[in-house]
Order: sequence, then C-alpha cells, then structure tokens
Amino acid sequence: MRSRQGPTTQRVRQNQSPCLPEAVLLLRHSACSAGRRNQCRHAPSSIEVTTVVSQEKFRASLMGVLLGTAVGDALGLPAEGMSHQRIQRRWHGQWRHRFLFGRGMTSDDTEHTLFVAQALLAHPNDPAAFQSCLAWKLRLWLLGIPAGIGFATLRAILKLWLGFPPMQSGVSSAGNGPAMRSAILGAYFFDEPEKRLEFVAAATILTHTDRRAMTAALAVAEAAAFAMRRDESIDAWLSALPGLGHEEEWRVLCREMVDALCAKRSVETFAESLGLRRGVTGYAFHSVPVALYAWLRHRGDFRAALESALNCGGDTDSVGAIAGALAGADVGAKSIPFEWRSGICEWPRSNRFLEQVAKRLATQKVSGRPLGAVRYFWPGLIFRNTVFLASVLLHGFRRLLP
Repeated sequence: MRSRQGPTTQRVRQNQSPCLPEAVLLLRHSACSAGRRNQCRHAPSSIEVTTVVSQEKFRASLMGVLLGTAVGDALGLPAEGMSHQRIQRRWHGQWRHRFLFGRGMTSDDTEHTLFVAQALLAHPNDPAAFQSCLAWKLRLWLLGIPAGIGFATLRAILKLWLGFPPMQSGVSSAGNGPAMRSAILGAYFFDEPEKRLEFVAAATILTHTDRRAMTAALAVAEAAAFAMRRDESIDAWLSALPGLGHEEEWRVLCREMVDALCAKRSVETFAESLGLRRGVTGYAFHSVPVALYAWLRHRGDFRAALESALNCGGDTDSVGAIAGALAGADVGAKSIPFEWRSGICEWPRSNRFLEQVAKRLATQKVSGRPLGAVRYFWPGLIFRNTVFLASVLLHGFRRLLP
C-alpha cells in the first residue's frame, strides 16, 4: 500500500522513458480493430476453453487468482514495511491473519485486481474501452479516500480527474502498481497472447509509463498464463522470460533467477542477492522477481510459496498478492489453506463476491460475449473503509511502541 515509486537513481536512462510508444501504437491499432469488429453483424466467436483446460478447471483457476491475491494481500498487510528480522521478533510461528482481531482485510492490491476483472467483464474485446472503464473505477475509488495508495497511482488518478485522457494520465514510475493487478489478465487471456499484451499495456500506461513497469506487469501476466496452460515446459518458459523487456537489468534478473532455481536457493537468499536484506521494495524489478521466484521455487505448494515471499519483508502485501495470484492459478482456490480463505473479513466485496466474478469471467470466456460487471452493495464500502482506516491507524500506532 505504500508508495510504489521505485528507486530512480543510478538507472539506465533508456529504461526511464516517460512514455511507452510501442504500447501506445498497439492500443491505437487495437482500438481501430475493435471498431471494425463492432461494425460486423456477427457476434464474436466463442473460445473453446476445453481444448487446453476444462471449463470447471478454468473457473477454479480464475478463482484461485482472485482469492490468492486477496489472501496474499491480507496476510502481508500487517507486516508491510517491516524487515524480515522485525517480523520474526514481533510474530512467531506460521503466518496467519493479524489485521483485525485475528481476521484479515484486503488493500489496494486486491481492489485494483477486482477493478480490472470488472472492467474485463464489461469490455473483453476492446482494450481502449476496457482502459476507459478501468479509469472510471480508479477515479471513483479515490473518492473513497483509500487508506493506502501508491504515489504514482495517486498522481495518475488526479490527472484523470483533471481531464487527462486515459492514454495520457500515466506518470513516469517503475512501481509495482500495474504488476499487482495483471495476473487476472494473463489468466483470462491464457490462450490469446496478442490480447494479453494489449490489455496489460492498457492497464499499465493508465497509471505508469516507465518501461520497467510494463515489463514487470507483462511478466506477471505471462506467468499466470503459463500456470493456466499447463502444457509448456518450465525451461522453455524461463528461456522466453528475458525477451519480455528491452532492459539489460531485466535480463540480468532473469539469469539470476534461473541460477538460483538450479542451485535450489531459498527465496530469502535470492532476495538478499538482489540487495533486499531489509525487505522487498515497491520497485517493480524488486517485487516481481521475488514473487516469481517464490512461486517457481515452491510450485504446487500454495502455503510454502506465499510464506517464503512474505518472509522477505518489505512490501509484503503487494509481493504476497502477486505470489498468491500465481500460486492460486496453479492449484485453484480449494487448495488455498482453509484458515487463510475463511479468515478474510470483507464486505461487500466478500469471498462470495470473488467467486461470482470468477464464475462470470469463465462463462464469458466460453460465450465470447460481454456479460457485464457483477453488482454489489457499494454503499457498504463507506462502513468498510471506515473500519479499514481505523485498523490501519491502530497498526501504525502499534509500530511506534517498542
């Protein structure tokens, strides 16, 4: 939830470009293509999900992404900003919900993922319309005075309220905001690589224009798509990972990740090799590699993957949300520990609501027609946000004590 503006000093200048020209051109082209498709008299053709995974498994994996995001976010939130050493001193034993009387609540990581999912339900075939819909959801979200918001995201939403179009509202930041919300796009478009790229670009440049933010968001989406397909070797996927970005820093990170996997190093050791001994930062090229490595190092074991990511400290809610989403795509919602699932205390966007969103996304994928967002009692957010803000303040005061 803290500022997701990553380190900006001593970086290669070519990686700090204030715009993403390739993504802009891609979105303009896709908007024109969508316009031509809308002029066609025939409805979009449906997607045969059963060619790779059954519809039921597809729905379960989508629910795994959404619930995995929420669980990782809720578990990591109380420890956000704390180092591994401080976490160990304050809490003992396994990770459990500690935000509010032994229960957990979610932050912007889960909220933004749900905004993306809802915008996808409204506009699954038009990236420009999807981007515009997501922009309005972010505008309205800011009116609720969220307790935690990345500085880059805040500036981008303020630009939206000032009248900047979604294609020009993003700010130069390499934070992990886009990455934390892109897993659901990768999972939904697991078999459509072009759409995957178009929609990730649309969601990214809405708030972040640094190339590194785009590379990190695309890496998370590609990881989620890989988890959904289950028909590709891990070696082939890892060999393609460096090609997602043009940054030398990204290619070096990918090599270090592969080397660490071959050596079977722990997630904490890998994080320390990146200079993150005091915790993982909100810089996209810190958060995403650690989350990816935790997922790959403990693939198929949701608990081990998430706990290893959270144990690194730092931006625990965002890193936990990303790792949880990827692990959830792999194992499905039912394989997420029951006490972690049932311990989330949210309303009106409850676990039941997440299930409804996942089910509608799966149905929409098969039908090929927009089904529209899932409705909920949004006035209830006033009470919910009040409780959340009070809890955040209490945690802040608690950290002032020895």
